[in-house]
Amino acid sequence: MGGPVSVRTTLLAILTIGPAYGFQLHGELESRTAGRRTVNVGQIYGTLERLVKQGSVESGGSTADGLPLYRITTEGRAEALDWLTSIESPNGEEWNDLVDRVLISSSLPHVDTVALIARYREHWQTTAESPENVPSPIGQELLETRARVALATAAVAWLDSAGESLRDPSADAFQRGLSDVRPRRGRRPVPVA
Repeated sequence: MGGPVSVRTTLLAILTIGPAYGFQLHGELESRTAGRRTVNVGQIYGTLERLVKQGSVESGGSTADGLPLYRITTEGRAEALDWLTSIESPNGEEWNDLVDRVLISSSLPHVDTVALIARYREHWQTTAESPENVPSPIGQELLETRARVALATAAVAWLDSAGESLRDPSADAFQRGLSDVRPRRGRRPVPVA
């Protein structure tokens, strides 16, 4: 599993599909990152509260059985779409942010993930081809430069593979709306040996 995921931006991205309730968003986040990301459900609700206070999310009514729905605002949608098209990442989180952003965006029906991959590929290809920001790296600078080039090379290879998968005729299977299946509540069953 990777490093921290921005719960804020991923929730906003998922809410671009339509209103959802908190536990539903918890399941959507885990599903849309292929199980790579698990977030405490309390963190989901805390983030939703902050998003409401900040004006990025508002009440979207409630489900038939009374669960509160959250709906993205115009401000929240702009932030989500900016994140879904950007390739900027916090220092040290470039790989995790790349994978998370491609996974989330590829699951959304209204996002051009192939264009996002092309922007990322250009960025990582430049890093792989021009690794020397230190004239003659030695010691730790040499090791860091080699690590950066190896990571960039791996990123380009993964992006090529992801782009190929998304251009496949069956790529529609990647994109989906919000699930109508209610996530199970409570403890997960323990497998019997």
